[in-house]
Amino acid sequence: MQSASRDTNWTVMGAKAQFSEVIERAQLAPQKITRNGKPIAVVVSVEEWQRKTARKGTLAEFLLNSPLRGADLLVSGT
Repeated sequence: MQSASRDTNWTVMGAKAQFSEVIERAQLAPQKITRNGKPIAVVVSVEEWQRKTARKGTLAEFLLNSPLRGADLLVSGT
């Protein structure tokens, strides 16, 4: 059973029994779910998910800004 504290760790059974609480707390901080003492999932808010998965530019921009740009690298085919 989940304690009354603002702990962010849940067992699968605790998360299932108090799913609404897991969702509510996920608005403030990621909620980690464990099975047999091992982490298996994290519940996060939509805002956090969107922030973490947002594209940060194009591949071309990434390559142009690479610290390896202009390095004399040898790239060979297979």
